[in-house]
Amino acid sequence: MHKLTKVTLITSVAVIFSTALLPIANAGSNKVFDKMNCKSTKARGHNAKNITPPEVKGPFKSKTFTLITNCGDVVIEADGKNAPITVTALSALATGGYYDQTLCHRLTTENIYVLQCGDPTATGSGGPNFSYRDENLPAAAENNYPAGIVAMANSGQNTNGSQFFIVYEDTSLPPSYTIWGKVTKGLDIVQAIAKNGVIDGKKDGSPKQKIAIERVKVR
Repeated sequence: MHKLTKVTLITSVAVIFSTALLPIANAGSNKVFDKMNCKSTKARGHNAKNITPPEVKGPFKSKTFTLITNCGDVVIEADGKNAPITVTALSALATGGYYDQTLCHRLTTENIYVLQCGDPTATGSGGPNFSYRDENLPAAAENNYPAGIVAMANSGQNTNGSQFFIVYEDTSLPPSYTIWGKVTKGLDIVQAIAKNGVIDGKKDGSPKQKIAIERVKVR
């Protein structure tokens, strides 16, 4: 049974998917993905909105997050039973407009295969005015973050905020990142963004094709 709690207020937070993070093992080979159909977006880095830390209380159940992006909808089935604190916090952020017109600021295309989103500042160091603990961590195993999984980015143990990453190809990571959902529609969009690569031909950095979360629907 989950104890009733509130997410913790903090004075500042740097929530990043650290570049020092190393894979446990290499993921599988690249695939051929569909072409992108992205529209222009007005999204750019901006100051984060302050959102009231939500109270975490049952009953806990799954929710559906629809990320409405300039490249199409990405639908995530959020696991409110196994990650109730995370899903409660992200629901509050989403319904409060925290994610509106925010850029997915980081794409990694070697060893780990993720698109990272959720930082209004688009710098990789932004986050909300609260943080909360880890939950629903996987085992330390090969491909413990399979394609379609959505997990929290962090800057260390129990430092979750707003940033999350979508795994677009089976990936092995240390079991340090809260798994809170799975993409049920739109993974091909993320895969197409990844196929198009990173700015300046790097393996890690801003995606060449700009992808922005225009708003998020939660139900």
